[in-house]
Amino acid sequence: MALREAIRTYHDLLTEELAAESQGQLAEQMQMRGLFFGDRPLCTVLRPRFLLPEQYTFLRKAIRPLLGAFDKISELAVQDAEFRKQFGLVDWEEELIRHDPGYRGHTPLTRLDAFFVTDTGELKFTEYNAEVPAASAYSDVLTEVFYGLPVMGMFMREYVVRPLPTRHAVLHVLMRAYRQWGGTGKPNIAILDWAEVPTHSEFELFMQYFQSQGVACEIVDPREVEYRHGRLVHGDYHINLIYKRVLITELIERGGLDQPVVNAVRDGAVCMVNPWRCKLLYKKMSLAVLSDEENAHLFDETETAAIQAHIPWTRTVEERKTTYGGLPIDLIPFMHKYKDQLVLKPNDDYGGHGIVLGWQTNASGWETAVQEALKAPYIVQERVAIPTEPYPSLLEGGLHIYDRMLDTAPFIFHGNYVDGCLTRLSTDPLLNVSAGGGSTVPTFVVEKR
Repeated sequence: MALREAIRTYHDLLTEELAAESQGQLAEQMQMRGLFFGDRPLCTVLRPRFLLPEQYTFLRKAIRPLLGAFDKISELAVQDAEFRKQFGLVDWEEELIRHDPGYRGHTPLTRLDAFFVTDTGELKFTEYNAEVPAASAYSDVLTEVFYGLPVMGMFMREYVVRPLPTRHAVLHVLMRAYRQWGGTGKPNIAILDWAEVPTHSEFELFMQYFQSQGVACEIVDPREVEYRHGRLVHGDYHINLIYKRVLITELIERGGLDQPVVNAVRDGAVCMVNPWRCKLLYKKMSLAVLSDEENAHLFDETETAAIQAHIPWTRTVEERKTTYGGLPIDLIPFMHKYKDQLVLKPNDDYGGHGIVLGWQTNASGWETAVQEALKAPYIVQERVAIPTEPYPSLLEGGLHIYDRMLDTAPFIFHGNYVDGCLTRLSTDPLLNVSAGGGSTVPTFVVEKR
């Protein structure tokens, strides 16, 4: 296995001395560049993620038909209220998605979160982060940091190591949406989120990057803007393009529908990326819409093949008859019987909140969770294989290399192609940095020289 060989080569280079030197440089660079999630360092291991060229190509090609399918259901949901019921929107979301953003596409900046077992080629997408995909700037800067580590210098004598940068693509998407919306000249960008969020250091990296490209940018808290005389302003700063990092649900829950940001977007006084309509695909039920046999007629042959290969069996939790593996089932009794193969997820949450893993729950706990899921919008999803890889870290007592679970979360631009990939490591199956676990590592495409 060429990938295992690359990993082994890297690990063999790590003497205690080289590991200590590399760790010291990594810690220093993270401190210097603000690579922290809250007060936790982003990366706690000494090796980046490696993908072979053919694995990265497979990832990119596998996703394209899925993006077409997602686009199809999102467009149909906006037009057809009956079909839209499958997404489980609440009243204020129904109101917001009527708004036309003024540019093409509902999801120009997204991230698909998957588990990719590179040994077997199994690739399963478990969530579509279609609202505020984070970590693009973090990944870019971590990439620069890893390039400079002493161990990497030695590894690069034997391997060609290609980075997968993404900040430029974020800027291109923002600029394209702004032009289509009718913007002229260079925009004034506001990176919009609450001042206290743990990803604030990433906003600073984006702001520095946008400014380095000659584009004005400020980090702005939604509570600190005013909408007056047809202009959205932050002090003296006139905002005409919002890079929305705040979650729509939190924005509305804290400020209601009658607040400056909502009114300015609604009036067309400011361009916002992603638009309100991204909420449709952000809902976990969007995967149930793809997976449900009742919607199979919507997709062409290529899309159907991609859904069957890469979307795990997913259903909205309700009393109903459906199919599993082509055979008819009664959903709720089926869920009780096969809990060890199933996961429950709330329709609209993030950071691992509300997720129940059947195989980690006893029978009565699972029964209670299913009853709760029947009361609130929830999905049930088939368990997927979670891959592991060995990663080295310097702990008290020296260098340790042990297996960690990892996910594969490719960034998607303009709603139709993959460029770059987030990788998170964890010792917990939820694999979520905001849930308190794990480490982010940069992803490189590697080839033997």
